Parts: sequence; structure tokens; C-alpha cells
Amino acid sequence: MTAKDTVAVRVARGAVVFRLQRRSALLTSMLWLCALTLAVAALGLGEFDLRLADTLRVLGGRGTLIEYDVVVRDRLPRVVTGLGVGAAFAVSGAILQRIAANPLVSPDVIGVNAGASFGALLVMTIAGGAGASLVLGALAGALLTSAAIVLIALNRGLNGYRLVLVGIGIAAMLSSAISYLLVRADYHQVLSAASWLTGSLANRGTLHVTIVLVALAAAVPVLLVLGRHLRILELGDDLARTLSGGTTRVRLALITTAVVLAAMATAAAGPIGFIALVAPQITRRLLAGRPVTLGPAAAAGALLVTGADLVARLLFAPTELPVGAVTGVLGAPVLLYLLARANRIGHTG
Repeated sequence: MTAKDTVAVRVARGAVVFRLQRRSALLTSMLWLCALTLAVAALGLGEFDLRLADTLRVLGGRGTLIEYDVVVRDRLPRVVTGLGVGAAFAVSGAILQRIAANPLVSPDVIGVNAGASFGALLVMTIAGGAGASLVLGALAGALLTSAAIVLIALNRGLNGYRLVLVGIGIAAMLSSAISYLLVRADYHQVLSAASWLTGSLANRGTLHVTIVLVALAAAVPVLLVLGRHLRILELGDDLARTLSGGTTRVRLALITTAVVLAAMATAAAGPIGFIALVAPQITRRLLAGRPVTLGPAAAAGALLVTGADLVARLLFAPTELPVGAVTGVLGAPVLLYLLARANRIGHTG
């Protein structure tokens, strides 16, 4: 949707806006219904299979001790973490893509996830920390990395492709730093770090559920307030300044929200790749190319991570793949397609 189209929407007595919101709300509801249905199915599937009726009975508190241990203590935190992490990554990617007006911008592509990984790995291998300290390390790493990316990219204006190029360069440096930390770490730290760096939902617990749900709960009111500004920023800096005044503070607030969401999701499940890139693009196509609102993106992210984790658990059972390996197989072709499409548009424009 162009700036002209958007302005036309705003003067059409709200009719078109209402239709867009209704379609977005319908898509959000359908995607969340699919995600929650898949999540309930995931609670009963695995090495110890349960029928749907038995799973619901256990959730209602009427199962045996073994069933309760498998469903509630083992699988439920994993599934809830997956839903929250998928939603957080997807919303983070949707915010960054809309601000930069570039489908290639996402926290994993431009290095934010690498910064969170480096910070968490620094705490894990140097300080021997875990739990809350791991979260703080991931958050600090993501914030410092994003600050460096924005400051460098702002040198000649916050252009979407410049943001991608700067982010890729910083991500490459952080990748080298992560390799150095792994080389100097002991054997047990390397095993833990390798699994975490791929992105995994295995052995999730109350702490991981709390991390991602608190991040989402804190982000919701911020995004409800700034959502209108996000739509205005897509019209371009000149028109955005005319409609809402200064845009720098709003832009930085939105970027900070996206970074915190990605950092907390990374701290909860590791840097699960490509969800932040793919989920907004899927919903954009389901909305017929219209700007992606954050609700459908969150639902699509939750559905993708839950589905990918279920595949990771069942595909080579009893051997379990990290969920990041499955999302990588899904996301890499999408990234190549977006790169080819952007290159084709660049040549024809």
C-alpha cells in the first residue's frame, strides 16, 4: 500500500479501514486457533503418546502421576514457551520491517539475535551464570548491538538496505566473537552452548515461560500506544513529521521494543532463526500484500514455532532435533526468495 493509498483510506469515512481491520482480526483469530490446536496436540504427542481426551483430562487435573509429569511438568512449559517465543520474534520482525520498509530486516538477519547470543554466551562461559543472569546478558548484548547498528546506519539516514548491510557486518564480527568464546570454553560449556545457540525448547521450565510472557505483557501496552505512529512512519519521514511531529523518539522507542522482544525470546529459547523474517511475510501475503499488523504476525510466529518444534520432536524420534534446525530449513529458502525479489525490483526500478 502506497502513501497515496494510505491517505485515501483515511478520508474514506473509515469504511476501508474497517474492512482491513476486520480481515486482520479474522486472520489473527484463525492463526491463533490453529496454533492453540497444534499446541494441545503437541501436549499428547511424543515418546509417551496420549489421546486428545486423555490430554484434556490431565490438564483438568484428573490424570495419573505419570501423565501429569509428562504433560504438565515436561511438555506444557515447552509448548507455552514456544507459543510466546514465536509471537515475540514475529512481532519484533514485523516492527523492524515496517520501520525500515524492507522485508529483509529482522533481528536475526541484522545481528540483534547474534548480539543477544554473544551476551548470553559471555555470561554462560565466562561468569558461569544461568537463569536471570543469562537473560540480563542477552538483553544487554542485544541492546548494545542494536545501538551500534542504528548509530552506524544513521550516518546517512536510516535506509532499510543500509540497515541490512550494517547488521550483516556486525553479525559477522559477533559470530567470530562467539566462536572465540566456544574455543576457550570447557567441554561441558560447549555442549550446553551449542544446543542453546541452535535454538531449542528442550527442558524448558517456569523461568523460561515467565521470561517470554513478561516480555510480551510489557510490550503490549507500548505497542497499543505506538501502533498508530507505526502506521504513520510507513508514509515516509516528511509526511510523518507533518502528521505527528518528531519521529526520531517514536522510531527509537519502537526499535527498542523490537530489540527487547527479540532479546527476551532469545534468552528463553536461544536464537531460533528466521521466524522474525518469515512470519510477517506469510501474513503479508495472506493479507494480499497489505501492511502487516502485529496481531497476525504474532499468531503466525506462534504457529510456526509450535509446528517446527513438533516436527523436531517427532521427525527422527527418539532422537530430537533442535527447533532452530527446522526453522532454518524453512526460512533459508524464504530469505533467498526475498533477496532475489529485491534484486529484481531494484533492476526494474
